[in-house]
Amino acid sequence: MYQLVAIGNALLDTEFKLTDEILTQTGLTKGNMTLADTDEQTALFDILNTHGLTPTKQAGGGSAGNTVACFSALGGMSFYNCRVGHDKRGVFYLSDMANMGVTIDGGKAEVAGATGTCAVLVTDDGERTMQTNLAVSGQIDETNVDFDALTGAKYLYLEGYLAMTPSVQDAISKLCQTAKAQGVKIVVSFADPAVVRFAKDGVMSWLSDGVDMIFCNMDEAKLFAETDDDIQAVHALLNHAKVVVITNGANPTTVADKDSVRLYDVPPADVVDTNGAGDNFAGAFLYALAQGADYQACVGLAGAVASRVVSQFGARLPKAEYGLIKETVLG
Repeated sequence: MYQLVAIGNALLDTEFKLTDEILTQTGLTKGNMTLADTDEQTALFDILNTHGLTPTKQAGGGSAGNTVACFSALGGMSFYNCRVGHDKRGVFYLSDMANMGVTIDGGKAEVAGATGTCAVLVTDDGERTMQTNLAVSGQIDETNVDFDALTGAKYLYLEGYLAMTPSVQDAISKLCQTAKAQGVKIVVSFADPAVVRFAKDGVMSWLSDGVDMIFCNMDEAKLFAETDDDIQAVHALLNHAKVVVITNGANPTTVADKDSVRLYDVPPADVVDTNGAGDNFAGAFLYALAQGADYQACVGLAGAVASRVVSQFGARLPKAEYGLIKETVLG
């Protein structure tokens, strides 16, 4: 029986450290994710190679993948619906997730073709900019989903990037219907400002009947609400979710429901790389919530995990480190 069931893009992350000047030459929008085909991804790597840049790190990634990896590494039981290629990258990805304690049905997830990749470009201020070639993940559909995994689960987690993938919408609709029938809470993560800018209609289709929780950052909240006012953004999201969790960098995190809007401080961090911060925050928050913790304790654990993630390269910590943070924060 799983506590958290998620669906998302399975991607192998390749990280590069670079200057703002080189980032400008790539034509990518700083802080956003851009989808690319194989030729565009190759052209990007050519630009990076021209400047003598080599990867600082390569690891399993994907927004929801990072979330379930964090949740499981903390001691939770999670299941991940995804789609990988029958190639070396796919084998690495499945093995990497298994090592973090995440269950994936390889028979459903693995298909002929290439595993998706994500070039993560990290500038000197720690901001991450991404270019993603979805490859086979871009065709994820019902055949890759185990609906039975929802039986007895606490949460169904939907990754915002999938709002850009037409093939998966029927599966997501069926997952939501199954979740509601079984009393499983539906959680949506916006994941990236680009999702709100370019796939808001897709996200709205998930929110149309209301969900239990939304995770996003304040920039995404304001884009969604089309406002520059923090409180207006919060209340706009509460029209679609029972609970809203909004991170805001080093500023306090907002947790709001119909009764109140609360602000919780997060620990300071020496920012090296923001890749995966929000994903890990959501995973740690949901883990603590699944254990019966109050919102302050949930933010305490989530903030501690996220602050450690941004202080190093890569979107995930070693599995043992998650346990050490949990012991320190929750005892």
